[in-house]
Amino acid sequence: MEELPSWVLSQVSAQGHRIIVERFGAVGARGYHYRLLHSLVTDGPASQAALGRRTGIYLSDLVGALNELESAGYVQRSPDPADRRRNVVGLTERGRERAVELSERAHAVQDELLAPLSGPEREQLTGLLQRLWEHHRSGG
Repeated sequence: MEELPSWVLSQVSAQGHRIIVERFGAVGARGYHYRLLHSLVTDGPASQAALGRRTGIYLSDLVGALNELESAGYVQRSPDPADRRRNVVGLTERGRERAVELSERAHAVQDELLAPLSGPEREQLTGLLQRLWEHHRSGG
């Protein structure tokens, strides 16, 4: 099986997932927290539905993660001025700080996971994986 790229990719992915769960768990965070905070930093406030689309998190999981982030003071929900029936989720200053902390941890995990590769090899691998992802994401 080691000659099958899909098998090797799944093994490396599983290892990366184990490491990230461990590193985020050490500070009481989960991957969903990072994805949501990163999206809010990168793309700004959004409705829950828009955040779900941006992050690929199912609405049922998204609401739970947002509740956790809100109770920790990292995000705040406020009524959407354009449609009072829905809420807009935005970052607090504390949430921005948490996003930086989790981003640093995520980058450290990449360094650990990709340690055997040189800088150019990491760039090449990332480019190839992005190309595969785009192909399959667009229905290729």
